[in-house]
Amino acid sequence: MRILFAGGGTAGHINPALAIAGTVREHEPDAAILYVGAKGGMEERLVPKAGFDFKSVTISGFQRKPSWANLKKNVKTVVHLFTSTEEAKRMIKEFQPDVCVGTGGYVSGPVIREAMRLGIPSLIHEQNAFPGVTNKALSKKAAFTMLAVQDAKKYLPSTARCVLTGNPVRPAVIRAEREASRKKLGLDERPLILSFGGSLGARRVNEAVADLLAWSAKEGRFQHIHAYGQWGRWFPDLLKDKGIDLAAHPEMDIREYIDNMPDCLAAADLVICRAGAITLSELQVQGKASILIPSPNVAENHQYHNAMALVNRSAAAILEEKDLTGETLCKLTEDLFHDPETIPTLSANAKKMAITDANERIYKLICEVLGRAPA
Repeated sequence: MRILFAGGGTAGHINPALAIAGTVREHEPDAAILYVGAKGGMEERLVPKAGFDFKSVTISGFQRKPSWANLKKNVKTVVHLFTSTEEAKRMIKEFQPDVCVGTGGYVSGPVIREAMRLGIPSLIHEQNAFPGVTNKALSKKAAFTMLAVQDAKKYLPSTARCVLTGNPVRPAVIRAEREASRKKLGLDERPLILSFGGSLGARRVNEAVADLLAWSAKEGRFQHIHAYGQWGRWFPDLLKDKGIDLAAHPEMDIREYIDNMPDCLAAADLVICRAGAITLSELQVQGKASILIPSPNVAENHQYHNAMALVNRSAAAILEEKDLTGETLCKLTEDLFHDPETIPTLSANAKKMAITDANERIYKLICEVLGRAPA
């Protein structure tokens, strides 16, 4: 099998592609795999590190806010649309893939579109409940449009061949067990609240969580793990300003980054986080109650739609950033724990949404497109 992947810009587009590529490699060690990403994108670092061949095209996205600087950037983007198509055509003809898989992001558009034009069967994967512009366009001619959430189908053309596959989730997250993880983390019987705003951090989330920790510190009812992110290194000083001496509160684990997320997720009773697609899939796999704070700074407000896919199924609570304060976060947390049935109900409903075999489903669809049985 010769398979070309295209996608990038964010980890939400890159990691699913790498997970699928890893599954293909497990089934077919001799498969030739090429990943095409954006020049200067994080995929330039992540893909070779994962052990796959990588090539880049020069591509950029349109800036939506009107300004003279953005107008100049958009002129460059138009130029890149033409040059990236030529780059994609050359790479496709050189590699000669049997099948192509697009996982979203600006780079996916010209690569998968050109593959379709050349008659190469192509599949696309949509991680979010509200599809991105690129995947909406590509879904019209894709062999399959693979969905993480069934809700996305209503936003796609009626001609799209949609299949629910789920989002690829790391095996370590699927395997992590609550009691073993709590023991590993040195936790006691009190509930654990896990909170984070992404690897870079989110100021509004950090500020509200600081108030939550100050409120929690008065009674010591909860244990906490909070990651403040690369741009939130001021967070420990904020806690000091609020009178919290972390040395006196061993139940509070405050760090910049969570590098043992599978164990932290498995151990948690409540998770407070953004509503990125992969994060939500991991919450579902682990069956975790959550307070979701969608980022308002993403394309098409897709994190809100991701969150509502859970909220509408009584699988999570939502607190939009426009309503987020320390007071509202403390009140919602108190309300969720007040009724002993609420957290277990949210957890159970999240678990019902879980798809743990997304990688295998996608691999079988790739084989189906090629008219052959899985290895």
